[in-house]
Amino acid sequence: MRRWTGAGLLTVVVGTGAWAQSPATLEAVRLHRAEARTLARQDLESCKSGKCADAGRIALLAGTLALSEGDVTEARTLLTGASVSEPLQPYLAYYQGQAHFYAGDPAAAAEAFQRAVDKGTPALVSRARARLGEALLAAGKAKEAAPALELAATEEPSAELLYQRAQARKAAGDAAGEKADLKTVALRYPAHPYGAEALAKLEAQKPALKLTLAEHLQRARGLLDAGEAKRTLEELEKAEAAKLARTKQDKAQVALVRAQALYATGKREEAEQALAVARQGPPAVAAEAAYVTARRALKSDDNEKARELMASVEKTWPQENVADEAGFYVGWLDLQGGRFEEAVKSFTAFDQRHAGSRKRDEAMWYRSLAHIRLEQYGKAREVLDTLVDKFSRSSLVPQARYWSARSHELEGAKVDVTGPAYEAVITGAPNSYYALLASERLRELGRQPPAAFPETPKQLESGEVPPELKLAVALTGAGLFSDAAEEVQSRTSRIRNQEQALAFAHALLRLGEYGHAHAVAARHLWGRAFGARVPEALAAFYPRAFANAVESEATRYQVSPFLVWAIMRRESAFRPEVASAADARGLMQVIPPTARAIAKKLAEPEPAPAELFSPSLSIRYGSWYLSQLMKRFSHPALAAAAYNAGPDAAVKWVKEKGALPLDLFVEEIPFRETRGYVKQVLADLYLYQSFYGKEAAASQRLSLTVPSPATEGVSF
Repeated sequence: MRRWTGAGLLTVVVGTGAWAQSPATLEAVRLHRAEARTLARQDLESCKSGKCADAGRIALLAGTLALSEGDVTEARTLLTGASVSEPLQPYLAYYQGQAHFYAGDPAAAAEAFQRAVDKGTPALVSRARARLGEALLAAGKAKEAAPALELAATEEPSAELLYQRAQARKAAGDAAGEKADLKTVALRYPAHPYGAEALAKLEAQKPALKLTLAEHLQRARGLLDAGEAKRTLEELEKAEAAKLARTKQDKAQVALVRAQALYATGKREEAEQALAVARQGPPAVAAEAAYVTARRALKSDDNEKARELMASVEKTWPQENVADEAGFYVGWLDLQGGRFEEAVKSFTAFDQRHAGSRKRDEAMWYRSLAHIRLEQYGKAREVLDTLVDKFSRSSLVPQARYWSARSHELEGAKVDVTGPAYEAVITGAPNSYYALLASERLRELGRQPPAAFPETPKQLESGEVPPELKLAVALTGAGLFSDAAEEVQSRTSRIRNQEQALAFAHALLRLGEYGHAHAVAARHLWGRAFGARVPEALAAFYPRAFANAVESEATRYQVSPFLVWAIMRRESAFRPEVASAADARGLMQVIPPTARAIAKKLAEPEPAPAELFSPSLSIRYGSWYLSQLMKRFSHPALAAAAYNAGPDAAVKWVKEKGALPLDLFVEEIPFRETRGYVKQVLADLYLYQSFYGKEAAASQRLSLTVPSPATEGVSF
């Protein structure tokens, strides 16, 4: 067993041979650096000249890198003649199949994919089987493709597999099965290219498929959710041309979807006309239409109009689902507007009218906040105590306990009252934002806060790799990181107890699979980390992921590496492959427009969107951006708010409520997502600092005053 450190990770390799790939090559592959392919070729040339035993393993990596860059000819040459150890043979076969397929030789691809199916583990077999079916189909062997595609589409249905299975079913004479698959693709994946193709095939059949109104609406809503507003309108036009919307209810449903699509295309007047039609429909549709109108007012910052409309929704349709949301917004808008007495009344009424609401604990919290703003501290504590008593498992309990202690302090209570209350927050929720606030309040009172965690995160001493992860280790050693991640995902889903989870998490940390280690910990080790405070469990929750890259870029751009890790933890949970609905990508979740703006500032070529999944690029761009936000806002809370919601929004909030102390300022950030984001980032930042920081304690203090942002600075 031999270990090496690269890309800030400790990798374990099992075997007796020397390293085939150099640490620099593996680091470049792990971080998706542009020079990875060149380094792999250099390793291969060195290995051949030195007659090393691992030439096949290096060729496998070099071939997969060539394949990823679209150089099919070189990939095919490298992979065809390669010879690797038994654990890697199914993966070599799989990538040989990929190279043959993209070189236009589906028959050879099918043979290679079949070898991968025959010898691979479940994680690989599912992928290989799908590609086997596709290759056989492309080779004109639809009947032979059918069994593979039947299994593949059943195990993991997707637009591609269902569409291909439809073709195989047609060749096998299963017309009903073909029609079922095509219809599923057309309805479930309307925005996918195969969605349109499947519908065209169904309409070309005899007799031609005719969708029902419900099916047209399903496609329209799917297109709208995918941001295809124009195609949504076209789908609704088809339904109307077929005269499917016959009843008043039908027309109202169509009008509601049309209104949302028209708003998305900027046709406000037409959208409002459509909503007027929808409001004449049955109660469920009418209420939803009225709620859409109220939300539009809210988005346009017309809060008075939004409150009026929300109140009307709740009053007019008290039995509909949207009444709950509307009633909550009435109180929230009162609070945001500084009408604290009205907010108390609105949230009290909400609690009475919506006894079964899932928002009751949140409504109680905001009612107590309104009391605090009115300096009615005793009444605030009564509501907070009720919240803790009735909703003891609510995520709001730590903040309820903090604000109960804080209300005592604001009322002038002595330290012998407030001190123990703040200490209880720290011991009860040591990893929370409120533990951080409580610690700062205690220091202000001249009282040393208790340590949230007696020990810092610690690696397990044992270097033993669980037998289930030995293949993942071999794949990592070969530089096949994405395949290792697939294998890890397959294995970790079978963890059954905490001891097994702890061993897995630490093996994954040594493999550099920080995201999977964190996921295992979140699922199995929460109590050990934050209840028992076991330092080995904490290590999986707060890893120094990609440490070399983070520390290097943080130093280059003069930003705290702990802030980079805190943002990374919140944005992606250390998973480089993550993409959001807003098209944010990679470890630091940078969106393409922001990436282009950063590239311009750094005077370098604009990256392609796919490049944003590169850990190296994501860390560099995220570090630069955070450094600029800190220069402009001078406080991690504001920098985090700007990272999430944009600098303009952060500036606006400071102008409106920056005179408040930090704890109240954060509670009144108007975006729910940003409020939660700021709280978690601050908590994680200061935990990272306390675990790994070498700075003096004074420099790690959280300022409870909101500074004014600079007028100049990053604005995108």
